[in-house]
Amino acid sequence: MIEINLLPGSGKKGKTKGGGSSVDVGAAFRGFASKISDPFLLGAVASGVLAAAAIGALYTQQLTRERSLDVKEQRAVKDSIQYSVVVASIRKAQAQRDSVVRQLNIIKVIDNNRFVWPHVMDEVSRALPPYTWLTSLQQTNPTVAPPANAAPAPKGGKTKGVNADSAAAAQPVQLQIIGNTVDIQALTRFMKALEASPFIEDVTLVKTSVIPVDGKEVTEFQLTGSYQQPDSALIKRVPISLSVR
Repeated sequence: MIEINLLPGSGKKGKTKGGGSSVDVGAAFRGFASKISDPFLLGAVASGVLAAAAIGALYTQQLTRERSLDVKEQRAVKDSIQYSVVVASIRKAQAQRDSVVRQLNIIKVIDNNRFVWPHVMDEVSRALPPYTWLTSLQQTNPTVAPPANAAPAPKGGKTKGVNADSAAAAQPVQLQIIGNTVDIQALTRFMKALEASPFIEDVTLVKTSVIPVDGKEVTEFQLTGSYQQPDSALIKRVPISLSVR
């Protein structure tokens, strides 16, 4: 009798040396592939496999990137906390420095103006010629004290309070001198003596006029000038001694 096997691969399985059955995976795959003859189906299966592999690779990459970003974020937050403390301490130190600078400039303004009028009056009285007398000696510009609560400037710049203090410290004292003389040449000598003083500069004659004083005609004059800080070598310091009885 002749037997024909209509199901290839479905024959009797050989026994293994251990007595168990074995499965031929390669033969099964070849049998499955031999059943699929449509190339579009094969392409679709291959595309699905490639897509799954690509998705898996991208997912793994995104997870790795997420872990890296989390580590960087934690490090940045830690650095930000540390730097915020440093920045706050720097701003506090700058505010204290600006406050000290403003106070020092206020003291400087007061100290610079402390002996202005003694020097001015001493120089004017020394330069005053005979038969000439003064009726007015005053300051024409107001002395502006720098604001004690001036606001500091933005980061990287200078403070407005420091600039105001420096401007106030550098502001010269403008003088106005009004007097009378019976000799016009005495007025010329008076102006030259004032200009030669190390404490007074820019002496200018504003106007002159003839006025009656006690029944006599005299020349009234008006001068302007500025107080200047002389060189330290021109200032003589004399010790003050008091006798105690």
